[in-house]
Amino acid sequence: MITIGKVALLYVLISGSAQAVSTADHSKFKELQQAFATGPDVTKACIKCHTEAAKQIHKTKHWTWEFLNPDNKQRLGKRNILNNFCITPKSNFAYCSACHIGYGWKDENFDFTAEQNVDCLVCHDTTGEYSKPPGNAGHPKDTVDLTYVAQNVGKSSRDTCGACHFYGGGGNGVKHGDLDDSLAVADRELDVHMDAVGADFTCSTCHKSIEHDVAGSRYTPQATDTGDYHVHRREYDEENNAHCRACHGNEPHEKADRFRLNHHANKIACQTCHIPRIARGGVATRMTWDWSTAGRLNENGDPLQERVDGNLVYHGKRGNFTYAEDINPEYIWFNGGVRFHLLNEKIKINEDGYVPINDFEGSPDDGKSRIWPVKVFRGVQPYDPVRGTLVVPHTTGLNEDAYWKNFDWEKAITAGMLSAGEPFSGKVDFIKTQMSWPITHMVAPAEDAVACHECHSKQGRLKDIDGIYIPGSEEYKRLDQLGWAIALLTLIGVVIHGLGRIISFYWNKRS
Repeated sequence: MITIGKVALLYVLISGSAQAVSTADHSKFKELQQAFATGPDVTKACIKCHTEAAKQIHKTKHWTWEFLNPDNKQRLGKRNILNNFCITPKSNFAYCSACHIGYGWKDENFDFTAEQNVDCLVCHDTTGEYSKPPGNAGHPKDTVDLTYVAQNVGKSSRDTCGACHFYGGGGNGVKHGDLDDSLAVADRELDVHMDAVGADFTCSTCHKSIEHDVAGSRYTPQATDTGDYHVHRREYDEENNAHCRACHGNEPHEKADRFRLNHHANKIACQTCHIPRIARGGVATRMTWDWSTAGRLNENGDPLQERVDGNLVYHGKRGNFTYAEDINPEYIWFNGGVRFHLLNEKIKINEDGYVPINDFEGSPDDGKSRIWPVKVFRGVQPYDPVRGTLVVPHTTGLNEDAYWKNFDWEKAITAGMLSAGEPFSGKVDFIKTQMSWPITHMVAPAEDAVACHECHSKQGRLKDIDGIYIPGSEEYKRLDQLGWAIALLTLIGVVIHGLGRIISFYWNKRS
């Protein structure tokens, strides 16, 4: 039986799987038939026709790297938050802005109002030739044929989005665990939506953009959606479509066990069952990063590097790493609220001995939370033991203040904190931190979803989740004793009853 939810999904499959064919041949545009010396020169040509595009980009968090959380009023975005992998773009913008959709961001003097500073090509390249190296303030490689790329622009793709999002945190699959370049040409087993010979979703199929503002946020993720599907025909409304129920509705299960499974969805996020493992596309994800061990050099005075099974496990510039592949995520109660530990805040160590870079809010009793899968990234990073705060190290560049040049933490952090406008005691120590990332990609086919026994067992996946009873997962000694006592009494009763019938039979026979 075809339900409305299936129809909605079908329309998304139709509109999202097929690559839209442009009605314009950009190679014939007069404005693009010239040699371009710089990326901004290309943008100047683009906006002669796309007159509003740059202005729209200027309003997005992809451009500003800034976001005001409407719930807790925290000022977030890449330029404001800390992390426990690369730590922060502050004082390192020329390096980190390789993943900015602009040109020329090397310090706080960057002009965010200049339309020519918008990088159109980084999202619309179809050639695979466009590349922005770290350290070049977002400008492309000198070897890129800008004219060729400009004349062959098109829709965004998994490749263009993945150029930054697959490699976030300094390498392929480092940060998220559910995003790496295996998704560029995925098969059905890896991701049922991005299956290259099936549904073939691009990122924009779900992360729909309105005036270049892309739906979905790591700062205010949508943990629950009580509304039903809202993808209509081939058009989207202005609601966020970057979640499961936008297509699948509130009752996505339609088989004989639909009632039981749909009831589970009241407490469990879709991703918890339908993303059984992360980093399962052949790319290991980084699980830990220890900055305290950085600084080792080889006999030539260059940063030492060590690899195990192809993975970089040590780099003199960055320290030690560990990796994992095809692993279960961790699970938490999550209601969509996230609070970040900001630069000027005093550190607070949790019960596990870590400083949480971000806290995911949620509980079994708030009526809004679902059990969500997350990747927890654990690290060791520098902090100021006198002030009790995390710090900004100036790591990149060739100047004498950069850690990758001098391997002097005190000098590098002095420069970084000065750039950030924050005080620094001059003392450096290291502290354990953790950062959580919600898992929402690498959706497996239905037949590969988490099996019942993987949760309903004594050491099941959800054994550390509080506030919910999972049959088969726990032992209750007194309850078990009561159950056995009832069973024993029942057996005794049956035996007594049976003996009574036998005695009665023979008594009546003798009479």
